Amino acid sequence: MKNKLTNEELQSALSRFALEGEVKSCTPYGSGHINDTFLVEADRNYILQRINSEIFTKPRELMENVDLVCRFMTEEIKKQGGNPERESLQIIKTKDESLYYEDEKKNFFRMYLYITDCKAFDLVEKPEHFYESAYAFGHFQKLLSDFPAEKLHETIPHFHDSPQRFQHFLKAVEEDKFDRKKDCEEEIQFFLSHEKDLSYALELLKKGELPLRVSHNDTKLNNVLFDANTEKALCIIDLDTVMPGLSIFDFGDAIRFGANTGAEDEEDLSKISLSLPLFSLYTKGFLEACEGSLWEKEILSLPEGAKIMTLECGMRFLTDYLQGDSYFHVKRPGHNLDRARTQIALVKDMEKKWTEMKEEVQKYLR
Repeated sequence: MKNKLTNEELQSALSRFALEGEVKSCTPYGSGHINDTFLVEADRNYILQRINSEIFTKPRELMENVDLVCRFMTEEIKKQGGNPERESLQIIKTKDESLYYEDEKKNFFRMYLYITDCKAFDLVEKPEHFYESAYAFGHFQKLLSDFPAEKLHETIPHFHDSPQRFQHFLKAVEEDKFDRKKDCEEEIQFFLSHEKDLSYALELLKKGELPLRVSHNDTKLNNVLFDANTEKALCIIDLDTVMPGLSIFDFGDAIRFGANTGAEDEEDLSKISLSLPLFSLYTKGFLEACEGSLWEKEILSLPEGAKIMTLECGMRFLTDYLQGDSYFHVKRPGHNLDRARTQIALVKDMEKKWTEMKEEVQKYLR
């Protein structure tokens, strides 16, 4: 990330946006590690962010995506009699009607209306939260089911292109620059044996058997805001990775980390398994909220989405281990190898429970 913002830079950015009333305060906000986020108090409250353009290298295209999606959702929420100021992010434009402000130091700022009386959870404190997050991401799919996904920019090229990531993995194995291949021959063989699984979804997309949709691509629990009083899911946030994609990938990534009984870097693999009750709960919330907007093939392929996302993530961990831990932050020797092993263990458990997973999604066919 760039240098810490000075007060002068913050004040200059604040002065560019069309706010209601004078700014009373601007203070750091939230627990995010990528963008710099501030709570701005005026006649109404706002969220100001400096986008991390080292990670999001196409911030203009990113903001065009966010704007298109938010405006479309706002209109759909209005049609349903909802409150878009609480159920969707609302971009606050600059005084000259821009979606962002870029200063002379290439700091890239955006602003949203602050959503009041809400909270977020980093961990599932009770099963209802997992159901509600599933409902929120299913509702996201429903709201955007008629949006032409091809209009969106691919701001992170090949983000979930599992076959391409498989080629990067093969290259890392072949080069073995850090002489680590000898420590993970079994893990390497596991991913080699699952090449067909990795290409399943994109092959169906090419054949037109799965539709291109708006995908969120970061379906973590803490990207859902909950009503502070009812603890019902209210709004999906963090739209920075919104791109054209597949619904089964959004579903699958949520299952990968939300229905796993162990931590992502657990060293005791006996603690790693797929919780079928949590899988069933998430499936129920997601598909109830989709309200029939998914194709039959999408519903039937939801377990494959979970398997592919777990395989892809594990393969990325192992690739990074072979390449000297240059991408994912590590806290101990072999950390990425441990992470890869947990994903492998999770895939193996999914394969043991495959019949139950498939039967669960078949319940929702119309």
